[in-house]
Parts: sequence; C-alpha cells; structure tokens
Amino acid sequence: MSSPSAAPAGAPSAAPGQAPGHPAPRQVSAPGGISAPGGALVSWVGAHGGAGTSTLAEVVGGSDLGRHWPDPSQGDPGRVLLVARTHASGLRAASRALEALHTGQHPEGVELLAVVLVADAPGRLPLHLLQRVRVLRSVAEVRQVPWVPAWRGEKRAGALPKGVRSLAALAGSPIDKPLRHEGKR
Repeated sequence: MSSPSAAPAGAPSAAPGQAPGHPAPRQVSAPGGISAPGGALVSWVGAHGGAGTSTLAEVVGGSDLGRHWPDPSQGDPGRVLLVARTHASGLRAASRALEALHTGQHPEGVELLAVVLVADAPGRLPLHLLQRVRVLRSVAEVRQVPWVPAWRGEKRAGALPKGVRSLAALAGSPIDKPLRHEGKR
C-alpha cells in the first residue's frame, strides 16, 4: 500500500491517522466465488470516502481496498477499478487520483481498468458535472453506475443495472442472474 506521503491530497492513500503498514484488504469474491481471469480479483479503490467501493465489491466481487492503492507485491490484485461519486467533489477526487496514477505515485504493478462513476442522485447530471465527466473520459475509460434506490438500504436484490453488469464483465465476474441478498424480507 502507498503511504500517506506517497499520494497527493484527495488521492487514495493510507487512511489518515493509520499507522504505516499493509492492512489486509477486504476480500469479497464474486457471486458464485468466481475470480477474474488468471485467478486475480480486481481491487476497488475509492477516490474519496463514500464512493461505493464496498457495495460494488459485494455486488460484483473483488477486493474493497477503500482509499488505498493496491500493492501487488503484498498480494493485492493490481487491476484497479477507481470509484468516485458523480458530485463535484467526487469528480475532483477522481481527477486527483488519476493524476497520482499518471505521475507514478502508486505501487508498481497497478493497472487501471476504468474509472467507475457512481450516481450521487437519481436523474441526469447537470451540464457542469457532465463536462467534468468528459474530461475524465479524455484520460481514462469511464464506466457509470446509475442510482439504485434499493442500495440505500441493506437489500441488494433484483436485477442488476446494465452498468453494473458491464463492470462485472470487465472485472471477469460472471453474473448470470439477479443478486439475492440473504435474509431478504
């Protein structure tokens, strides 16, 4: 994992106040226990807190690394899906994280698969935010996850949105049927 000084402000790094070291990533296998091609899971890295890495790792599979860059030398999956919300501060954080990747402020062996933008509200983005998304698309592949009302609670049931199914394909996680959450009421 990178240390707090290895990444610019706002980019994924060790959590503030956390002792240096390599905390174990939260491993979440894909539905059905399938990992990505080659046996390596993907790493979900949040450009900021609350980006949605935990939910996406649960639904699609992979390692939820929070705001930490993976360290493949420590066994972390080096294939990264960088996650940010679509609000202004989330898009700025994604830009800073991409800059950190561009300038090499990450462990060796990190490969960005895509930037995953998770809707922060239902409906279309305002023009000024769409313009920021276009800038991100000019430097990286961008995938979008729509607003999913059921994900606000603990239920993760029903058909997955097209954007999430395409992420599963990118991550190498076959999702053939709707996700059913244990203990559904």
